[in-house]
Formats: sequence, C-alpha cells, structure tokens
Amino acid sequence: MTRLRIGIDCRYVRVGRHDGISRFTAGIAAHLPDRHDYHLLISHERQLESLPALPWSRIPAPTDPGEPFVARRVNRLGLDAVFSPMQTMGSWGRRYALVLTLHDLIYYRNRTPPPEFALPIRLGWRAFHLAWWPQRMLLNGADGVVTVSDTTAALIDEHRLTTRPVTVAPNAVDPLPLRDPTLPRRRSLVYMGSFMPYKNVDVLAAAMPLLGADWTLHCMSRVSDAVRERLVQRAGSTAIVFHDGASDEEYFDTLRSATALVTASLDEGFGIPLVEAMRVGTPVVVSDIPIFREIGGDAATYFDPHAPASFAAAVRDLEARWADAASASVAQADRFDWADSAERVAAAVERAVEDRAAG
Repeated sequence: MTRLRIGIDCRYVRVGRHDGISRFTAGIAAHLPDRHDYHLLISHERQLESLPALPWSRIPAPTDPGEPFVARRVNRLGLDAVFSPMQTMGSWGRRYALVLTLHDLIYYRNRTPPPEFALPIRLGWRAFHLAWWPQRMLLNGADGVVTVSDTTAALIDEHRLTTRPVTVAPNAVDPLPLRDPTLPRRRSLVYMGSFMPYKNVDVLAAAMPLLGADWTLHCMSRVSDAVRERLVQRAGSTAIVFHDGASDEEYFDTLRSATALVTASLDEGFGIPLVEAMRVGTPVVVSDIPIFREIGGDAATYFDPHAPASFAAAVRDLEARWADAASASVAQADRFDWADSAERVAAAVERAVEDRAAG
C-alpha cells in the first residue's frame, strides 16, 4: 500500500491525568508503525503534552454542537483516513476513510452516566443508550470499527451493531518497574476504580471482616462522603484506607507492596488496573466475568461478585500460592503491548482505505 496521511483524533486526551480513553489514544499514537504519515487532531494545545511530536491541527472539541459536521473541517486537511478512539466522531460529508472505536457496551446495562459529565451530556448519554439504533447509525457511518477486547467484539456481533469490519486492538500499559522482591508483602488489597453502582465495591467492603482485622483495603480514587460512610459501615472503621485520588506514584507504591489488586465489578469494557497490577508483579483477585477471564487468563484468581464470602475465600487461596501467582501475572501482562495494538489499528485503517476505494 502507498504511504497514507492518517489523522488521529486526540481530542479525548485529558490534560493532567489520563482516563481510559485518553490513555488508549496516547498509547496508540505513540506506537504507530512508521510506514505512514500521521497528523494529530486536537481541541486544546495542552493535549500535546501527552502525545508524540507529530504534525497537528486544532479542531472543535467533541462536545461542540457542530460535532456531527466536523468532517467539513477535517476535509480541509487532505487526509486519506482518520482514526478516532471513540465512536461519536461526526462523519457527515467526509472525503476520507474513517475508523471509529467502540470500547464497551456497559451503559446499555448500567445506564447511570459518569458523574463528571455536565447535565446536558448526561441526559444525552442516557437517551443514546435506550436503544441500539443510534449506535448502529454511528458505526455504519464509518468504514471500519476498532474495539479493545474479544469480549466486546462478540457483543458487537451478537447485537448486530455494524456491518463494517471489526478489529480488536487491546489496551496496554507503559513499561513499569517490578515490585522489589526483598520488601515484605503486606496483607493489603488495592482497589483502583470509580464507585459507580456496577463497580460493586460494597462486596469488597463487606468481605473485609471475613478476612480479619489484619487486612486492609486501599481505595485509590476520589470518593463522595456518602459512599465513604456506607463502605465504612460495611467494613469497619479501620479496614479501609481512602486515598481519595492518589497520584500515580502513590498508587504504584501501594500496589507494589500489596497482596493483590481486587475488583468485584459486574461489568467492564476492559480493566486497565488488572494489567497494571500484573505488570508490576502483583496478582489480581477479580470477579468472574468474561472480560476479566480474557485479561487475567490463568494468572488471575476469580470469585462470585455477589458473595463476600467467595471473595474472602479467593484472597486466602491466592495467599497460599502467592509467589507462583505473582510470576504468572507478569507473564500474562506481557500479552498486552501498545506496539501490537497500534499495528492492528494501522491495519484496520489500511483496510478501511482499500474498502472505501473499492466502493
């Protein structure tokens, strides 16, 4: 194939600290194969702080009312194709091949929108997920679709969400130093994630008294006063440490000395914290759901997310074979590689260009 000019939609990159989609965008952009020329599409110049040094253009933010017509702005750049890390990039009137990303289908089953969104966006988000046809319209407006897991790819197929080719390009994490084997392992557990209902954190809290007074659960993310009080009532006043928005340094320091990273989530699109923990050599104890089976493989320890006793038993089981589980975790994490995922994205874009040229 001839050398292409490919736009990378980086408008979802967060300034300051990544969320999942921001991290995916930056990871893919930094590892794209050099057989093409890439052009970053940003909405704020500070987004460039997290991106590779590539040519760039500024276009309106994805929340701009004119987003359905953003292709008119992108057309002026003379690109052969555009890859977006979301499925909502406007496609009307485009003159280039387009590949969109659908990360997961969580909000069809859990319709509470992320609380950080403004009210109009939350209302639109909720309305969007009341039926399948808006999703189908967006995905079929592209030439190809990327998703981050085989689990979500199977759901896309099950619900017949697109007639376009679907490519799986998993999330990954940057290289991380392994935990120091000379340091003692603490009877501590780490939870990294939000406190939305489907995250099911109450089960973790309810299990802490079953483990005993010498175990501690570290909750790393910001938490409301109401949720904090509820979890303390379930776990006891000394069983949970709330870091309330830990820095990366604090998070990884806590993770490297812990027995396990844990989550009782009932639904996920991927699970980056699992890969982060396994990458540093800390095993994971996770709910037995398909996406975690895909990510954790034989290295993870699984439990029934509806039963605190099942979680406590899984932690005790892990403790009895901790060294083997830690070694297996590092090997499992090696399966997730940004260069491999970026290569898959590039191949998806190349196919989209070919399919569009073929009519």
